[in-house]
Amino acid sequence: IPEELIESELFGHERGAFTGASDKQTGKFELADHGTIFLDEIGDMSARTQAKVLRVLQEGEVERLGSSRTTKVDVRVIAATNKDLEVEIAQGRFREDLFFRLSVIPIPVAPLRERLDDITALVQHFVSLFVKENNRRPARFAPGALDVLRQARWRGNVRELRNVVERLLIMIDRDV
Repeated sequence: IPEELIESELFGHERGAFTGASDKQTGKFELADHGTIFLDEIGDMSARTQAKVLRVLQEGEVERLGSSRTTKVDVRVIAATNKDLEVEIAQGRFREDLFFRLSVIPIPVAPLRERLDDITALVQHFVSLFVKENNRRPARFAPGALDVLRQARWRGNVRELRNVVERLLIMIDRDV
């Protein structure tokens, strides 16, 4: 996502702040005021965006693009990344101060290929979601199909598993 767009999404913008900003937009941090915001792949944020996120965490305020006014926010942040942020810090690609602000309760999660026992529950969850979202008949995976899924490498982790489950539910016209 281009830097200006991610900043606009997170912090909002005023009308006329940039080309195409025809209306004022409230950012995700403001929308999450007194709640929780999930920042996925935080390790991919630009240095400029990292600085602005740090300001929100330290000062509890947001400044929309094109505005000089700040808005107070009280937000709990949950962040995720597939990168080793300590390596990113050592290589100058991630702010150490932001890392320490975010690392209040780190929860390391092993890749799916190391949690093969989770696959059955995840498949059932994704089947339920797909059935509900698409008003489809319930389906189930045969034990042999689950065994095949447990043998995959899952380089894309849980997202890849979700896509495979959805693809199979679309392509197979049986209940099992």
